[in-house]
Amino acid sequence: MPARGLLIAILLIAAGCGTSPPVQEMSDARQAIAAAKEAGAEQTAAEDIRAAEAYLDSAQRKLTERAYAQARRDALQAKSKALAALATTESSDNDPR
Repeated sequence: MPARGLLIAILLIAAGCGTSPPVQEMSDARQAIAAAKEAGAEQTAAEDIRAAEAYLDSAQRKLTERAYAQARRDALQAKSKALAALATTESSDNDPR
């Protein structure tokens, strides 16, 4: 029986690790959005930057609701969209037109 209690305790601890606030992901998303905006993405990749901001807003709402898994997912999507906006902007800066 003690082994079963230990197993349950380990599973509860492991489950708790996956439900912590996505602090790093939120920070990464904010930094990626800021970098994209600084590069001019609001003009060259407006749709991606708006999507990134919408995902970040959603992540923030989920964070306040303590829905950490969904907040993490949305923060990662925000970062991805911001990086896409940055890549588009950098690509258009290198276009010799």
